[in-house]
Parts: sequence; structure tokens; C-alpha cells
Amino acid sequence: MSNLPQPDGRRHLRVSDADREQAAELLRQAAGDGRITFDELDQRLGAAYAARTYGDLTEVTADLPAAGQPPPGPLATVPGTFPAARIGGEPGSGVSIAILGGVDRSGTWVVPPRHSVVALLGGVQLDLREARFSQRVVTIDVFTMMGGVDIIVGEDVEVDVSGFGVMGGFDHRASGPGLPGAPKVRVVGLALMGGVNVRRRSLKRGRQRRDREIGPVADGGPSGAQPDL
Repeated sequence: MSNLPQPDGRRHLRVSDADREQAAELLRQAAGDGRITFDELDQRLGAAYAARTYGDLTEVTADLPAAGQPPPGPLATVPGTFPAARIGGEPGSGVSIAILGGVDRSGTWVVPPRHSVVALLGGVQLDLREARFSQRVVTIDVFTMMGGVDIIVGEDVEVDVSGFGVMGGFDHRASGPGLPGAPKVRVVGLALMGGVNVRRRSLKRGRQRRDREIGPVADGGPSGAQPDL
């Protein structure tokens, strides 16, 4: 069997609970990568936990790459498609909470399948332009009351905004398709006397804007306002 350690030609050997759990984790990862459907995942997990021998486990994992190994074929990104390397990985935190304060999450974090955002008299900014996505569909649940939430997405991902506002605003204008193979970011929730803005912005444009803002000070040239300390 390629995915679990076993002596060649001894498929009849009994497996341990650790072997079953290793196979189950491989199956969950395959479902997260889109290699098998969730119906197949349920069926294969049942068979994996009921397995008695390595041969039994082979039947449910033989068509999957071993954990930690790249899939067969080139990994180079096809021009005009979403980079496959940005899908998958260990999910990051599932919550962002700002109460009378602020939260700013950006960089190369891994977006979990579901991320909850709460802003009470505070502000939250989520920047997904450099993020990886644990699954091809991720959902961001937002609740804000007298606060603000800004979600910045790249121009390459699919976006579906379906939240609503009560005496507040929930901006739906970022909804739309992305590149072929791109993950889907769903933004849902409620803005109560607050605002939720979902904006599309390229990473290059954001960096250029930041460079313009800090460039004169960084270069030692004349500056107007002093940077915040």
C-alpha cells in the first residue's frame, strides 16, 4: 500500500488504531482538496474505521497521493488560472473579534472553512489577497453592531456577498466570478447600525499605494505628517 507503511506482500497484517486514523486523515485532506466528494468521504471513512488489515485500507486510499507528497504532474501554474498552491493547508484562527478596539488580519494566513467576525463598537479588517484557502469554498460570517468590517479580496477569487444591514450597510458590489479554479469566498451576516465593506483590490495596487504613503519618510525625504508610533 502506498499511503500507509506496510511490508510488501503482507496485506493480510492487522492494522492499528493509529493506522486507521492516518487513513482517515488522508481521506479528509482529499475531500478538502476536492479529490473526492463528501459522500465518498463518508463511505470511505466508514470503511477505513472498519478495516482489519492493510489490504482493507488500501481499497479506500490507493487512488490518493500519500500525505505530504505532491500530486503527480507539474505543479506550475497555468497562466490565467488561480494558483493551486494557494488552496489547502492547516486552517488558521476561526474568529476575529473587536470590542471597543480593532483587529487587522493580513498576510499569508490560511482561511478556515468558516471564519466568524464580530465587531462591537470596533473595527475588523480581513485582507485575503495573500491568504491561502483551506478549502475551495470558505464562508465568512459577519456580525457588527455600531462597528465596521472591511474585507479585502483579490481580483482573482470568486466572491458571493449575501449579508444585509439594519440601520447600517452591507456592500454587495464585490460579488462576482474569479479566475478558473479559484476558491469561492462567501460573506454572510448582519450589520446593525454598522457597516460591512467587501472590496476587490489587486495585491500590486495595494503595495503601490502603501509605498506612496510611506515612501517619503522611508527615503529620508521631506514629510508632512509624522508616522504613528
